[in-house]
Amino acid sequence: MSKFIIITGGVVSSLGKGISGASIGKLLQLHGLKVNMIKCDPYINVDPGTMSPYQHGEVFVTTDGAEADLDLGHYERFLDVEMTKANTNTAGSIYQTVIDKERRGEYLGATVQVIPHITNEIKKRFCAFEKDFDVSIIEIGGTVGDIESLPFLEAARQLIQEKGPENVINIHVTLIPYIAVAQELKTKPSQHSVNKLRELGIQPSMLICRTEKPLSVGLRNKLSLFCSVPTTHVIECADAKSIYEVPRNFYKQQLDKRVLELLHLKPKHKVDEKWFKFFDKALHPTKMVKIAIAGKYSELQDAYKSVNEALRHAGMNNNAKVQITYINTEKDDVVAKLKEVDGVLIPGGFGTRGIEGKIETVRYAREHKLPFLGICVGMQCAVIEAARNLCGLKKANSTEFDPKTKYPVVDLTPQQKNVVYKGGTMRLGNYTADLKKGSLAHKLYGKTHIVERHRHRYELNPDYVKQLEKVGLLVTGWHEGVLPEIVERKDHPYFIAGQFHPEFGSRPQRPHPLFDGLVKASLKHQKK
Repeated sequence: MSKFIIITGGVVSSLGKGISGASIGKLLQLHGLKVNMIKCDPYINVDPGTMSPYQHGEVFVTTDGAEADLDLGHYERFLDVEMTKANTNTAGSIYQTVIDKERRGEYLGATVQVIPHITNEIKKRFCAFEKDFDVSIIEIGGTVGDIESLPFLEAARQLIQEKGPENVINIHVTLIPYIAVAQELKTKPSQHSVNKLRELGIQPSMLICRTEKPLSVGLRNKLSLFCSVPTTHVIECADAKSIYEVPRNFYKQQLDKRVLELLHLKPKHKVDEKWFKFFDKALHPTKMVKIAIAGKYSELQDAYKSVNEALRHAGMNNNAKVQITYINTEKDDVVAKLKEVDGVLIPGGFGTRGIEGKIETVRYAREHKLPFLGICVGMQCAVIEAARNLCGLKKANSTEFDPKTKYPVVDLTPQQKNVVYKGGTMRLGNYTADLKKGSLAHKLYGKTHIVERHRHRYELNPDYVKQLEKVGLLVTGWHEGVLPEIVERKDHPYFIAGQFHPEFGSRPQRPHPLFDGLVKASLKHQKK
């Protein structure tokens, strides 16, 4: 029988439930167990695809085209298991499913209610992987006490009752705030959070305590007494320099041993410590390189979470710490900022804000031989810049930014022009591309056929490819010979852009080749 770990959060949001859950999953993996993770978000949106990053951070894209919470990126990077649509659930998608069933008459005239109909649908999704994995880790978003989370917590309570506490446990991630004036850590908020869980019928088996200061024996005993959790199951989770240090911190406190005992699980082998040893070296580089991310969400790092991590992975592979500089292309002096870095990346994005600053970023990188990587709209900006400044097509643009442009070098496909609904209707998930032999793309990937994840509506207009190639912007990757996927320049040390999102496929021990190439080129540029 598959086992289940329900991860909940208390006191405040953004405590790192996703990283905690992924770290637990990694430790169980190191014991030889098969682990998968499920995210449940309580908002009514069907998915975060229509949300601003200011609302929910980065939108992560699965291989099968689901737009999901950024925590799925943590799951993939820690477990190296590709997430799918079944790994992400929202209240909106669950209610939509239940309402659709009701409209089809599948409830046989019953009054459709939160209990049992909504909770049954949630439990069904909780159990999506029980036949294929030893352990399913289910993260319930939000904070205990939020009205939106109640159906998920009730479903969790029912699951514990139905399958038994030896098969389903709750791990509660909570905050132990430090009151600077009193110079004290306070446990009362965590006590109240656990009491709220108990009111809902859930007794946590373990506490993960986010804290600025070490937990004393006295504080652990106090939490144990008031929360009915053994002191050995009160786990300290102090702020770490890197998220990849969290599994080792848990391992030192024998969290994995406690979880195995609670779930009556036997490890398949001793912990493989190669993963820890890799980070012992990778997190202590001897070099440093400065790379700019030029976008419009410079004040919100979560908007570029996977990009940030992909740069760090590439840095690890090159024994270099990547110092990331954020350039706000809507407000900053782009040129002045670019003079201070060794390489630049333009990430994906939507809308007109900051576009002219991104185009100026491309121009500077091209003219000053600054290593450049463009992602999605970053590729589109590279195309617009070449069309305007090299092809002589003044005011060339994307129809997203200027619907009446005379030179639509980036445009919607005929299929996208007929789209009405915004959610889930872009080119999403995995698509193939064939690379030109001898190109930089071919050299970086080491093969001529690739698969990458997409999230966009607009495409490089094939009608302008010949003009662009005459001025040195070469199309070296095509999807089925119809849609341009990659552009690059031969007259440049490193200038490449893709219509896809390579950051989603990067892993700590297997950095994405486009990011690895950017870091290598930036290190070379640094020496000049």
